[in-house]
Amino acid sequence: MLKIKRDDQIIVIAGRDKGKQGKVLKILAHNRLLVSGVNIVKKHTKPNPQLGISGGIQEKESPISVSNVAIFNPESKKGDRVGFRINDDGSKSRFFKSNNQLIDA
Repeated sequence: MLKIKRDDQIIVIAGRDKGKQGKVLKILAHNRLLVSGVNIVKKHTKPNPQLGISGGIQEKESPISVSNVAIFNPESKKGDRVGFRINDDGSKSRFFKSNNQLIDA
């Protein structure tokens, strides 16, 4: 079970975009994430009239390493660590390590 999942609110803790917040759009292989509004790069595209693609410079999100982000705790307004807890019914749930609150998924 991963500590960060899709649709989690995260904050960047290292790198060029340190301090930015965003929502996880996609989990990729090799511990990488696609986060909205974070790690924006410019991509040059050729026009393709058959597919209706206009050429030019487009901005898009690039993957960021999971080690450079932390899950955002709305109560403390900071990045936080994640722990796991086994419930009475045998299911696993995630919680914030700082205040032991469950993470809504």
